[in-house]
Amino acid sequence: MAGNRTFTMIKPDAVESGNIGNILQMITDAGFAIKAMKYTQLSEEQAKKFYEVHAERPFYQELVDYMISGPIVAAILEKENAVADFRTLIGSTDPSEAAEGTIRKKYAESKAKNAVHGSDSDENAAIEGEFHFDSTEVVA
Repeated sequence: MAGNRTFTMIKPDAVESGNIGNILQMITDAGFAIKAMKYTQLSEEQAKKFYEVHAERPFYQELVDYMISGPIVAAILEKENAVADFRTLIGSTDPSEAAEGTIRKKYAESKAKNAVHGSDSDENAAIEGEFHFDSTEVVA
């Protein structure tokens, strides 16, 4: 996965707001190929495991509760320089600080309800992608 694949989730707020199609259009318009995708609902156990890196932070349980509050769309994306380019496309965690034209500027409600997740490194992209998909679900 290194270098050309990243992982994303369209979060419950963006799904509930009906923005799956708009966000996917922005992703493909930016040159990303979708290599795997699924519409799913995280259990509390899955959300806790996915975000365990934040377990000691005060917002951890709030994050878990939010991520299990509704369905998500998980996807593996491919493009040269995928992680960095996707982080640019999604914008700052806080939508009020996000650049114009980014996913979070257009579709995020707040810093907590920020529409999408994007892996922050090639290593995490691989880990996060494998958390949601097995190798038979990913297009080569």
